[in-house]
Amino acid sequence: MAKALSKSHIAAAIAEKAGITKKQGAEILDHIAELAYKNAKNTFTLPGLGKLVLVNRKARQGRNPATGATIQIPAKRVVKFRVAKAAKDAILGAK
Repeated sequence: MAKALSKSHIAAAIAEKAGITKKQGAEILDHIAELAYKNAKNTFTLPGLGKLVLVNRKARQGRNPATGATIQIPAKRVVKFRVAKAAKDAILGAK
């Protein structure tokens, strides 16, 4: 299996495609991440990739795998990434 791309590899690819320096490519990635962190509460969309959304999870029953004892898992808010249909089709192939 191929290795995942690191931040420096992604920045280098952006820089090469846009004709800018690698440092500027890394700054672009940092700015996108900052925007995502600040706007995730309102849903942050990356066109063609997907969107970050906040989801409220309900409280539920769980089980301790070591002892088998039933435990109560409290309700909480979590961040999820919903993949765009265009990204799914490009990666998996259209059906």
